[in-house]
Amino acid sequence: MIPAERQKKILNLINQQNIISIAALVQIMQVSHMTIRRDIQKLEEEGKVVSVSGGVQLLEHLSAEPTHDDKSLLFQRQKEKIGIEAAKLITEASTLYLDAGTTTLEIAKQISHRSDLRIITNDFVIANFLMVNSACELIHIGGSINKRNRSSVGELAARFLHNFSIDTAFISTSSWNLKGLTTPDENKLPVKKAIVEVSKRKVLVSDSSKYGKVATFLLYPLSVFDCIVCDRELLPNAQEAIRNMDIRLLLV
Repeated sequence: MIPAERQKKILNLINQQNIISIAALVQIMQVSHMTIRRDIQKLEEEGKVVSVSGGVQLLEHLSAEPTHDDKSLLFQRQKEKIGIEAAKLITEASTLYLDAGTTTLEIAKQISHRSDLRIITNDFVIANFLMVNSACELIHIGGSINKRNRSSVGELAARFLHNFSIDTAFISTSSWNLKGLTTPDENKLPVKKAIVEVSKRKVLVSDSSKYGKVATFLLYPLSVFDCIVCDRELLPNAQEAIRNMDIRLLLV
């Protein structure tokens, strides 16, 4: 059986069972563990499955993003550590973009003592925090308001971003895998795509709970990122694949 046929059969089995062990696949396919792992990696890179400890399962579909308040209660310790590590990447007198999110809010907290930065954001919570706590130049991009996430979205906000050349963009997400970032909210597409176009360095900041989820709209492939900051619970196979893509991976 050629690899493409084997991978198609593996995908059919996962679709039937939702999750299946590597040991079971080895027995069914009558091939080695290494062969099955290569097949799984290929399927994962194509965004069709996600590896779990000892096996593989279907991607979890995200139909709607949690609200800002709901997200603020989840994985707070990991987000704080990610914020600390991400802040170390910020060079003197640079222009930053902080994407809307509770992880990027942790970055804002880590740089609030600085006065040498220009900070651009679409997040109202981040803007409010920095207005009170920072001497940095602060720019909010405006546009249509997403009340659930307390952020700006849409074409008007995206057009505003094209006025800037940004040194480093810290980008958040609620769903990603080896294929790339996705969102269930079509209104987020213009801003997310604009920020990649105007930024010299792109950094994904995300805790590992968001890995292996997929939503309706593809934002961009993972290869657009120069660096990913995540926690150490990110699955080993994902870590290896990311490093093989020549993306710097920082784990906290």
